[in-house]
Amino acid sequence: MKIAAIIQARMGSTRLLGKVLRMLGDKTVLAHVVDRLRAVPQVDEVIVATTAGSRDEPVAEEARRIGAACFRGSEEDVLSRYYEAAKQVQADAVVRITSDCPLLDPEVSSLVIRSYMEAPMCDYASNTLVRTYPRGLDTEIFSFESLEAAFAETREAYDREHVTPFIYRHPERFVCKSVTSGIPVPDYRWTLDTPEDWELIRRLYDALYVPGQRFSWHQAAAWMNANPEFHAINAHIRQKT
Repeated sequence: MKIAAIIQARMGSTRLLGKVLRMLGDKTVLAHVVDRLRAVPQVDEVIVATTAGSRDEPVAEEARRIGAACFRGSEEDVLSRYYEAAKQVQADAVVRITSDCPLLDPEVSSLVIRSYMEAPMCDYASNTLVRTYPRGLDTEIFSFESLEAAFAETREAYDREHVTPFIYRHPERFVCKSVTSGIPVPDYRWTLDTPEDWELIRRLYDALYVPGQRFSWHQAAAWMNANPEFHAINAHIRQKT
């Protein structure tokens, strides 16, 4: 089974323009995400999927600089971008990651992938259907066949923008598995979408990041628990629907 991790990335963002190329320590946000995905043992290839627009040329340049494969496709139809990228590398299964998650934890992503691989006849697995991890550790994996079905059949704008809803909204057709943490975890927000998110993530990296190393989500949670005032920085932010 060939597993390709595809990171959707672009410069445009309504709430924090150019967020994927902001510097955290010695690397861009995108470079941290790629680095963390490369540490997931089951992942065979990491691909940055950006748009064909000239505005996203810096994203493609950064992908090339850090040695990641890059696919460029539709800006609005992200589903087609994923499908074409997965088809190009002949992936049997696809891990979907967004580029605004620089705390992505290889241990968590690996757990989701293992759950998918070990479940009989599984089409889709994620830690997002039932949220027990902090937002920002999101990992989805699905078969190429289910991705191809979604690409061919759905015309809903929401489905095509968010890639996987067509799959998990049809449990009568696709076997979907939810992966949970098994332990209570505070509702921390470690995804990067607003200036408040940036402030918290920047502080986390200032406190925990050592060049050449990756801190875990357990270390981040312990730091947040020891510094509860920082939870207030972005606790009021609501995820876009």
